Amino acid sequence: MKKSFKYYAIIWAILFALFNAVAFLSPGWTGIEKYTGSFWVGYIFIVIAFVGQLVCANIAFKAENLQKLFYNIPLISISYGGLVAMLVFGVLAMLISPMPYWIGAIICVIILAFTAISVVKASAAAEAVSDIDKKIKTKTYFIKSLTAEAESLMAEAKTPEIKAQTKRVYEAVRYSDPMSNAALVETEEQLERGFNSFADAVRKGDAELAKSIASELLIIVDRRNKKCKLLK
Repeated sequence: MKKSFKYYAIIWAILFALFNAVAFLSPGWTGIEKYTGSFWVGYIFIVIAFVGQLVCANIAFKAENLQKLFYNIPLISISYGGLVAMLVFGVLAMLISPMPYWIGAIICVIILAFTAISVVKASAAAEAVSDIDKKIKTKTYFIKSLTAEAESLMAEAKTPEIKAQTKRVYEAVRYSDPMSNAALVETEEQLERGFNSFADAVRKGDAELAKSIASELLIIVDRRNKKCKLLK
């Protein structure tokens, strides 16, 4: 992500340099003072918008993974939109130099305020979605972990009969409700103990015991799924 921001910052620097070049190298209107209060108001607010946009982009690209970067994309788009709006009105203030400076200042302050509010809202929304995503991952960890173990166990089956039992258990766990809940702790502990016993039977090659425990596991999984429905 840092490498991506590096390229972004280079483009930003080029655009910022281009803006300054046009602002100070252009001759202005003939017979009219260029560097008035209105000019400097427009210039200063555009610079603030440029800096604010870079800060927002930096925050977005600091994300440690692509998923968080996706959540932070609104920070870039909103700050970019604010920069464009500030450029339009700021440049107008710079061009219409005889205009009273306070008119341009009020318009630019309003744009800056709305952009800042939108950025804060987007940042809060991204953080909230990220927290929800973490909670969901935590709540689905048990079933995902058990599914991975059940899939690995199929490769350890020594006979076709035992393999069939491991497949039964794997499919039951795989298609069960992934969400965990505090009310399911006892059932999930029972399921985990049963699976460990089943894994031992599979590794020992005890087909009868594996079949017996597999049937019990399917009953526990079914019971857990019914409880999940009641909790929703």
